[in-house]
Amino acid sequence: MDFPLIDLMDAHACYERLVALLHPDGLACPRCGAADRLGIHRRHRDPVIDYQCGHCRRVFNAFTGTPLQGIRRPPAQLLLILRGIADAAPAAQMARELGCDRKHLLELRHRLQGNALLRMDRNPLGDAVVEADEAYVNAGEKRDPAPRPGRPAAAAGQSPPRPRNLRQRPAASGRHRRQGVG
Repeated sequence: MDFPLIDLMDAHACYERLVALLHPDGLACPRCGAADRLGIHRRHRDPVIDYQCGHCRRVFNAFTGTPLQGIRRPPAQLLLILRGIADAAPAAQMARELGCDRKHLLELRHRLQGNALLRMDRNPLGDAVVEADEAYVNAGEKRDPAPRPGRPAAAAGQSPPRPRNLRQRPAASGRHRRQGVG
């Protein structure tokens, strides 16, 4: 059963959470990097605020220069989409909960996952030497059963049967004997 969580979420709290996720060191100008003298330029998409940098005069918002740039969805929806992607929820279920088109949601998911893949740490382990259990997280899981041989195994204490299909030389017959000194 799908439960529409979007009706229960506070837009301002969701916006603050997104800003904290996107800018862990604090909001700064994407052009000059200044974090001071950021003035409010517009509030036409409450709670998303457009800022203007006091140094370079650039107008931007919290999504400028991030993977969420250009996405015109309310902060509550964006947070639910990110949560759904992280939980590997089906796009159809997320679309029903959010009341939006599945196709557009799937395109957004692919865009965000592709961006995350590009930014992923290629060497996630901190040590130069790792143990096998650190490198192979799912080592105990088997995908396919082991292949079975076509013939039965040898009983305990017996030597295994000789391999088949080995070329054996034919015994020398009288006509193939070398004509030699006689």
